[in-house]
Amino acid sequence: MTTFDGILEEVGGFGRFQKRIFALLCVCSLPFAGVYVGIVFQGFTPDHWCRDPAVVERGQVCGWSLADTRRLTVPRVNSSGTAQLSSCEQYEVDWNSSARTCDAQELDLSTALTVPCKHGWDYDYEGRRSFVTEFDLVCSDGWLVDMYQAMLNVGFLFGSLAIGYLADRLGRKMTFLMSNLFNGIAGILVALAPSYVSLLVFRALYGFGVKGGWMVGYVLVTELVGVEFRRTVGILYQMFFSIGLLILPPLAYFIAEWRWLQVVITAPYILMLSYYWFIPESPRWLLSQKKTSKAVKITEDMAKENKMTLPKKEPADYTTLTGDTADSDSTSASFLDLIRTPKMRKHTLILSYNWFTSAVVYQGLVMRLGIMGGNVYIDFLISGLVEFPAAFLILFTIERIGRRLPFATANIVAGASCFITAFIPDSMFWAKTVVACIGRLGITMTFEMVVFVNTELYPTFVRNLGVSVCSTLCDVGGIIAPFLLYRLAVIWLELPLIIFGSLAFLAGGLVLLLPETRGVPLPDTIEDIEFPNR
Repeated sequence: MTTFDGILEEVGGFGRFQKRIFALLCVCSLPFAGVYVGIVFQGFTPDHWCRDPAVVERGQVCGWSLADTRRLTVPRVNSSGTAQLSSCEQYEVDWNSSARTCDAQELDLSTALTVPCKHGWDYDYEGRRSFVTEFDLVCSDGWLVDMYQAMLNVGFLFGSLAIGYLADRLGRKMTFLMSNLFNGIAGILVALAPSYVSLLVFRALYGFGVKGGWMVGYVLVTELVGVEFRRTVGILYQMFFSIGLLILPPLAYFIAEWRWLQVVITAPYILMLSYYWFIPESPRWLLSQKKTSKAVKITEDMAKENKMTLPKKEPADYTTLTGDTADSDSTSASFLDLIRTPKMRKHTLILSYNWFTSAVVYQGLVMRLGIMGGNVYIDFLISGLVEFPAAFLILFTIERIGRRLPFATANIVAGASCFITAFIPDSMFWAKTVVACIGRLGITMTFEMVVFVNTELYPTFVRNLGVSVCSTLCDVGGIIAPFLLYRLAVIWLELPLIIFGSLAFLAGGLVLLLPETRGVPLPDTIEDIEFPNR
């Protein structure tokens, strides 16, 4: 029986044709970074304090400075051992009383009652405008910022399943283009949202299309290359997400309005609609749908662009051409297959937990940059740069050392870095930054490794289902991450790091319970998993 992988050996496993498609599809990873962690800039919460129109009016009459007005509006509260102006309370004073003097220095309000903000807030914008300042999502409404990110992950959860299903039914190319059209519409709706409720709805719709489209691009690029190139192109495809992280800070610096930043992040999805004329359908998918003539035509184009010659075959030979031997058994796969036997159950639980931990720790560390109080642009840029060594470390180690040890080590390094960072004093800024960046490197490695380790630990007939089920925990983790970060940081700024470190340590220990898959043929049946020595 002729296989598509066998044909690729003749026409080029990663020739000019595949490199062109690979470069085009990698563009899909660039805006995904802005969608995934753009909340650092779009949801930035600046210093804020209660607005009191009566104080402002009195200040205009008396000639008070902004500092005087703020001091006479906002009481001081104890925060982390120091007295700071409150962000959520104001003095309750009758400023229309004729007994009030205009000498701001003589006014003593230490005994005045304090109440929650009545008339909204004033913000120290620092040249930026976020949806937080537009919709006043501070103080008792601060948790609504968490919802903005959580709704994105809700969209991810349902969208990746729905679009994955459509990709198997309608084809990779058509589904990819449909998701980009959906992303373009939903992204613009986010930018035009007139209220916070509508913002959440459009944000969930945005997430519905973005991750699913990104996954379809990942599948398409790996299905077009030879088997020996799949892992490399898959890791490099993910690395373009890191390039998107480097592009995001300068964009946010020069585009101070969150709505316009949203438009710029969305624009690439609209431009990628032009891919209709530049990318092919997956020949493997066409073969699975018995559309052999179309698959052969694309393969001929591939051979021509790669300056290779497609072997001459009789039409009858192409009727046996196959892309994936798993297809015939895929209909018999069920969720129970993932948990019915001891080793399959162990793999499912450990991999699901690692997907969950990767999402929580990764998103948590990135979003934490927005509440640290430093230069968020520089801090974000530095943390993005440290992601690049992750891909090269993976490519260097997985065939020399194996999968299990680098996977476990990356988790443990991420966990240890979180613990250490939490207890380094703020005065040791560079030491704190370096250790935090090492943690970011570790969790990036785990996020990239869990994808292909997941595929190697399931038998062929249930492999796609296994990855889909386990990776749903990634989106669950993404829903929980903002609440863990922002709510726990109110108690103690470093408390989220303690939680992240604990999660990552446990994940690293559990990975050591998985079998090593380097040099081991992919399993075809559950018996191959349960009784590997046979």
